Amino acid sequence: CIAVAIVACVLCTNITFAGRVKDIATIEGVTGVQVVGYGLVTGLSNTGDSQRSGFTVQSIINMLKRFGVTPQNINLRTRNVAAVMVTATIPVFMKKGAKLDVQISSAGDAESLQGGVLLMTPLSGTDGAFYGFAQGPISVGGYDYRMLGSRTGRNSTTSGRVPSGCILDKNVEGTIVNNSQIRVLLRDPDFTTATRVADAI
Repeated sequence: CIAVAIVACVLCTNITFAGRVKDIATIEGVTGVQVVGYGLVTGLSNTGDSQRSGFTVQSIINMLKRFGVTPQNINLRTRNVAAVMVTATIPVFMKKGAKLDVQISSAGDAESLQGGVLLMTPLSGTDGAFYGFAQGPISVGGYDYRMLGSRTGRNSTTSGRVPSGCILDKNVEGTIVNNSQIRVLLRDPDFTTATRVADAI
């Protein structure tokens, strides 16, 4: 029995645990495309931007003019509207018409985006090209309630996400092969790991 146990221990010490290359490295050219846009969120319950956020008022006026409405009173109450930034990372090889989530964050002094709806917002990349449009109801990861002078809340309500809110308007191409080579980028680069990955490939 003792001899069997010793042999088992020796065998266990010689076992090497292999890992997948995708767990420690990425392929160059498949990191995705980051896009950003500026938009408006409506339907807020008196928790939107105040008149101190002049760009929100200007954005509302510009939006109304697009629909043929010219406001006569420039002193608009904007507490049901908030200016927001819309961001997303589009994975490569996604095709036109695909949907993905977008992140929403307040750009003004809104108190909460809870219950709001993002209006159609164009999203562009660093190259200035438009990749798609985002809109839809916002889902926030917290809550903020006020009543009779008391307040209770958890996490931030000035940021959230719109699930499947972006519809791509163009294909997102990726370039994996460059000069007949595929480059593997280690997340934590060192010579030993690079040599072992090269040998394994």
